[in-house]
Order: sequence, then structure tokens, then C-alpha cells
Amino acid sequence: MMDKTFDPAAVEARIAAEWEEAQAFRAGRPDRAGAEPYSIMIPPPNVTGSLHMGHALNNTLQDVLARFERLRGKDVLWQPGTDHAGIATQMVVERRLAEQQQPDRRSLGRAEFVRRVWEWKAESGGTIVNQLKRLGASCDWSRERFTMDEGLSKAVLKVFVDLHAQGLIYRDKRLVNWDPKFQTAISDLEVQQVEVKGHLWHFAYPVVDEAGNETGETITVATTRPETMLGDTAVAVHPEDERYRALVGKSLRLPLVGRLIRIVADEYSDPEKGTGAVKITPAHDFNDFEVGRRHGLSQINILDEEARISLEGNADFLEGSSPEPEALALHGLDRFEARKRVVALMEERGRLVTIEPNTHAVPHGDRSGVVIEPYLTDQWYVNVKPLAERAMQAVRDGRTRFVPETYEKTYFQWLENIEPWCISRQLWWGHQIPAWYDADGHCFVAQTEEEALAQAAAKHGRPVSLRRDEDVLDTWFSSGLWPFSTLGWPDETPELARYYPTSALVTGFDIIFFWVARMMMLGLHALDEVPFRTVYIHALVRDEKGAKMSKSKGNVVDPLDLVDRYGADALRFTLAAMAAQGRDIKLSVQRVEGYRNFATKLWNAARFAEMNGCRLDPAFRPEGVTQTLNAWALGEAARAVAEVTGAIEAYRFNDAANAAYRFVWNVFCDWYLELAKPVLQGEDGAAKEETRRSIATLIDQICVLLHPFMPFLTEELWATKAREAGVERGLLALAAWPDLGALAKPEAEAEIGWVVDLVSEIRSARSETNVPAGAQIPLVLVSPSQAVRERVSRWGDTVRRLGRIASIDVADASPRNAVQLIVRGEVAALPLEGVVDLTAEVARLTKEDAKLGGEVGKIDAKLGNADFLARAPEEVVEEQRERREAAIARREKVREALARLQG
Repeated sequence: MMDKTFDPAAVEARIAAEWEEAQAFRAGRPDRAGAEPYSIMIPPPNVTGSLHMGHALNNTLQDVLARFERLRGKDVLWQPGTDHAGIATQMVVERRLAEQQQPDRRSLGRAEFVRRVWEWKAESGGTIVNQLKRLGASCDWSRERFTMDEGLSKAVLKVFVDLHAQGLIYRDKRLVNWDPKFQTAISDLEVQQVEVKGHLWHFAYPVVDEAGNETGETITVATTRPETMLGDTAVAVHPEDERYRALVGKSLRLPLVGRLIRIVADEYSDPEKGTGAVKITPAHDFNDFEVGRRHGLSQINILDEEARISLEGNADFLEGSSPEPEALALHGLDRFEARKRVVALMEERGRLVTIEPNTHAVPHGDRSGVVIEPYLTDQWYVNVKPLAERAMQAVRDGRTRFVPETYEKTYFQWLENIEPWCISRQLWWGHQIPAWYDADGHCFVAQTEEEALAQAAAKHGRPVSLRRDEDVLDTWFSSGLWPFSTLGWPDETPELARYYPTSALVTGFDIIFFWVARMMMLGLHALDEVPFRTVYIHALVRDEKGAKMSKSKGNVVDPLDLVDRYGADALRFTLAAMAAQGRDIKLSVQRVEGYRNFATKLWNAARFAEMNGCRLDPAFRPEGVTQTLNAWALGEAARAVAEVTGAIEAYRFNDAANAAYRFVWNVFCDWYLELAKPVLQGEDGAAKEETRRSIATLIDQICVLLHPFMPFLTEELWATKAREAGVERGLLALAAWPDLGALAKPEAEAEIGWVVDLVSEIRSARSETNVPAGAQIPLVLVSPSQAVRERVSRWGDTVRRLGRIASIDVADASPRNAVQLIVRGEVAALPLEGVVDLTAEVARLTKEDAKLGGEVGKIDAKLGNADFLARAPEEVVEEQRERREAAIARREKVREALARLQG
């Protein structure tokens, strides 16, 4: 006997162990040697990470694809692995050392610290992998890779050396995002813009003549960062700004510093903003850096690696300057303390014009939490322009397509405006850059130290000692090679030949540039082939009100909590059913609970089948059924399979899940089993036996249909039903996707579909016109066709029972005071005189229609108000849109009811 309830906690671990023991997810299984390959690469989560709702969505959708294609007989490789996550991992291990009161990183030295990181990775680095397994991810876990493992390191070295040899990797002094806490460059993705209430300080810079004497005229500049004025090398004004046209080309004396700086004309200066004049500090602002390059300005760095003022011995600062003693006294101060001192000094000298309150975005390190500095350093760069051209062309040619297609625009925008990629990081954990320097600073790039020494010896004519570059590569560099490095490249492996290019990539829109574009560029460069045929971009998972989840808001939902409470299947189905293309998911616990109830509904239906003797029969041929009801149910299953198949192929996961849901809950449970009850409870015979076999077959097909979404429940049911029937068969995960095309029976659908629609219309009309639940009411068929007359003769008792109908009569015209029903072109009526007050109902519905119209009008006015859209939180705007949709949907129902009453 089946258990009374399905208990996910008691089942999931056991089923996962069965999959693992059978190596169900292993790519290259001997039984699929001749099958079409299907490959998908997991976006490697950080080795420091734990499962969050974004991971849950991303991996659920990948698993739907992997399980679906496996059921379709393909040789599926879902490649798993983790990313070494340079800065995040280094931070975790440094924090751990501090907690254990052990020596810090610098005291330990590089080799020992890196050893400790590997030690931590072995102990704790697999957390997220185990959590993905709990979610049911059907990766080939035997092939798990890590971006720092030996094979991937080999690929990283080769790509770096090849790009350098082709002149595409080079070393340059440029501005980077600098994290003063970790003392490393970081990527744009690791920078968070935080709204800060600050000030705008207006300073007067004196104009000087050719001899350097002040003319008495000043230019007022505004800045949010007074401390950087020590590194100013110009003031910019717009070329068409009449106020300053006569001053362009003249000089100013920089207060406190004494350096002469030029007034330059540049379109970067906005004449409508502030005074129209902006200070230019090329070493401390990204926009200023570009202005400086256009005008040949010097770059003066006045900060050290910890963001303290650095003036003593600073040749760039001192050249052409005559700093006041008070300015030199700023040396060694923290940047924010220096800011206060500079403002005070400028005020003392009468150079502070005004101070305005100013709220503006300030970049912060997402891990360190400190303010990020634009910082001028020597770093390694990739000239990505030529690589980007190929990556764009591959999408234009259709070799890779984006779903939804709208994300192509984002991809192109980023690549068309691409800047050199800074790939060096001042960390110890990561792929150390394969560059060595001799005593004169000459650089030798090679895959091994031996090769670098040989290059140096060839240059000098004798052996020389070399020092290796201490920097490591940006994590995105190695993860950009993920689609082919995991398959054994640069070796020509059988896996590379079979599974590259991969079939699909599933990822979030926020890393189209940082990861997707880089994989495209590096895949095309290394293998002359795109890394994936399709890129499916999913949206965000938000809270139930539509707000972004964040720890600070306290609205983060832990997916593992939901798995513990409702089971992995319920969470997976929720995420898939809500994953509409281009729309964020608003996750509510009620939806997860609802889909847990869906699982319970299917389990109860399977128990009902068991109690009624519905057992699998391998000899049963569903295409040969003779009972109309069974033919209809099997035909509806065929339609559901076609809908689910088409939707998954088109990456419409929500449509696929909802088509499966409709068939299981509405068609199979609510209608088929209900309509079959009289047969199952009747006398034994051919009809009863056929119905039992049909029900058992349909439960089996439902298991396969739902398996990509709800793998644990369906695997358990599949095994349970086989045991009931004494049938020997393997795992559902390796079964065959249904092929039910031959079961479509239009004549059965015409008959049973009419019964279902008629009862549905009767129930809807009763509800909308407030017919008392227990009231038995008459049904009149108006001039019915011969086909309808015959159907009524066969299904009249069912219609009476399910619709609470007292009698079914035939008439040439609809009776007075009746609600009209149109069912598949045929007219029926429900005479309600004496049952409900039809005049009052018309008045009530008319009033509700007007009220809903007014509500829609008010919401439209709000949504049409630009000020409301600009000021209201995103979730409030979304709530208004949803209220509007709900009101319109309800109004349609009300108008349908009115049409019936007035018909």
C-alpha cells in the first residue's frame, strides 16, 4: 500500500542516492554512445557561496532542460563546478585566521597562505555543491571542476601567453577601481553604488597672467571630493560656453599647491550644471582621466594604496608646485580626514565660496564595504576590441541567439562601447600571472618559469635570475574559459569534440557582459567557434511585494528553508511556473505551499488509483481503447505532452509548467477521475478494466511529463507503480519522453469536451449569479443539434450530478428570466425565476462593473503620472500594475455574467 502522504524529507535523500548509485546523470553512458549530445555548463558558483534564491532559479531551469533532453534520449552533459572567487575566498580565509588568532596573511607569506586556502577549500568549499544536490540538480557530478584545478590552470596559462604573443595582452598605467581595504583592483561588478548624503563644495581658483601673477579674476569649481584638488591638472569648460570662451588656454594657480593648471575647452563640462566649470584630476576620476588623455594632461596620484594622502617624495606632485606647509602637513592623513582639512584651509584663505547639500552615488566595494577609489596603477590589460567584434558578429550571424531576443541589445551596447579589460588583481589567491622580470624590468611571458628563463638567457646571452609578477588574474578570466577548459582544452579530448559548442547557457542578465560576452570572445579566439548555441537569460527573484531581496531589508528567503518545509519539488515547480520570459519572479511562500498541495493532489490520485485496482499492464495498448472517456483523457495527455514539449523547446518554462499543471489537476484529477468513478464503482467488465489500465498508464505518463520539474515525487511514484504491478524497469530519470501523438481522438474530445465545458459554464453561472449552493435548478437546451441530443442521452446523469441540475429539457427558445450559456456554439439556459432575483443581480453586477471601471481609471491616472513613476518604490508601481490587471480580469467576468443575464 502507498503511504497516506508523500513526505519529501523521507524520500529525497534516498532517491538522490539511487540516482548516484546508478550513475544516472553521467555523460557518455555506453547506452547513449550513438545518441545526439546535449551539453549545458553550470555558471560556476563561488566556492565560498551558499545557495540563494537566484541560484535556485538558475539551477532549476537548467535541470528542467537537462532532465527533459535526457528523457528525449540525448547524451546529456550538465557540467558542474565552482569558481575560486579570488577576493571572496581570500577574505574568508583571512577572517578565519583572525578568528583563530593566527598570524595574518603577510606574516604567513604567500606560499603558506595559499596552502591554507587550499586547506579551507577541501574542508568547506563544497557547501553549495551539496546544496545543489538537495535541490535535485542532475549534473554529472563525477566531472566536477574547479577554476583553479590543474587542467583549468593549464588552459589559463595558454590563453594568456597566446593573447600576449598576439599583442592583445599588455601592461599599462591606467585608472582602476581600487579597494583600499583589500589593496587590489576590482571589477565593475564588485562595485556597488550607494546613495550618500554629502556636500558640494564650491572653490574659487585664481586666474593668472602669462607671468604667473593673479589677475583678480577667479573661476569657481564645485566638487564632492575636495581632497583630490591636490592632484588637479586643469579646469574644463564647455567650448560653447560664452562665460569662459576668453579664458580658454589661460592658466589658474591651484590654491594650497601653487601649481599652474590650464583652462581647457571640453564637452565633458556641462554648462547647465553648477558653474559650468569642473576641476580635472586625471589620476582620481574616470571621466577626468579621459579628459586628461584628450588634452595631454599630466596624471598626479596623491593617494597611497590605503587611500592616505601621499605627498612626501611624490615627484609628480612636487613638479611645478610650491605647496604651502599646511598642504604638506596633509601627508599620511586618511582621505576623509584630509577632506575636512582641505575645506578648512580653503575657508581660511577665502577660497571657499559656498557649500551645498548634495545626495549622490558613491562607489563601495561589495565585499569590503569601503569607498572605492579610482586609482592610477600599472596593471595588465586585454585589448578586447578585436575580440568583441567577432563576438558581436557571431550573434548577428545567428550562430548564438539570445532568449528573450531583447537581451541582444544589451549585449551589443556593452560590446560596442567596450574598454580595455583590467585582468590583474593584487591578491595571492588566484592564477598567478605568468610574467617574469629581470633586474632591468624587462618582462618575459611564458607558460613556465623554465621557458621564461630561456627567453631571458637568449636576450642577455647568459643565464639571469628572474622575479615573478606577484599579481593574479581576475576571476572572470578563468571563468571566461569555462565552456572549453572544463572539457580538457588545450588538449584535443573526446569530450571537447563531442560536447563543444555547448547547447545552451542559462544565466542572469546582470552578467551578460562580465561572463557571457567574455566566454563568447575567448571561445571564438581559442577554438574559432561559439561556446553555446543559445543563451537563455532569466530575470530576478524578488520578494512577494516585488522588492529586491537584501539582507538589509530583511526580506531574504532561504531556498533551503522552503525545501525543508515543503520539499524540493514544490520550490522547483514554483520557480519554473513563475519564470515568464523577461519578467521578474515575485516569490510568495503561499505559492510554494500551493504547489506542495499540487504534489499532494497527484499523490492522492495515485492512491485512489491503487485502491481501485488501477495497475500497469505492459500489454495494454492505449491507442486501442474503445471507451470515449478513456480516449478523451489519453488524447488530452497527448495535447499536454505537445504543449510542454513545445514550451520547453522555446524556453517558456512557465508555459510548460502551467500546461503540465492544468492537465494533472484540472483534466486528470478533477474531470477524468470524477467522470470515471461510476465506471470504477460499477460492475466488472471490459469497460472497467480498460478504464483501470488507462488510469494507470496516464499516471505513468504524468510522472514523465512532470519529472523535469518535480523529480523526487515522480521518481518515487514511478517506482511505486512498478512495484504494484510487479513490473521490472529502471529509473524514471533514464526513461523515455512520452510519444502520444497517435492518441489524439477529435471525436472523443468533441463529446467529453462538451460535457466538461457545459458543466463548467453551469458552475460559473451559478457562482456569478449567487445561486444557493444546494439549489437544484433546471437546464434547458435551446434547439439542440442531434449530436448534443445524443450526448445528453449518454451523459445526462453526469451533467445533473456535477451541475446540481434538477432536470434537462429541450425548447425552441430560451425561457424568460433565464441565464444564457453558449457552449461550443450551442445555446443552453438556466431558468432562475424564483431562485434568485434577476433584476437585483443585474443591478448588483452593473454597480460592480462601474466601480471596477472607476478603480481602473484611478490606477491609470497614477501610472500615467511621470512624477509618481519616478518617486514611488519599484514594488509599489508593480503593485498598482497588478491591481489594474486584477480589476480588468474581474470586470471581464462581471460583464460576461451581465451578458448571460441580459441574453
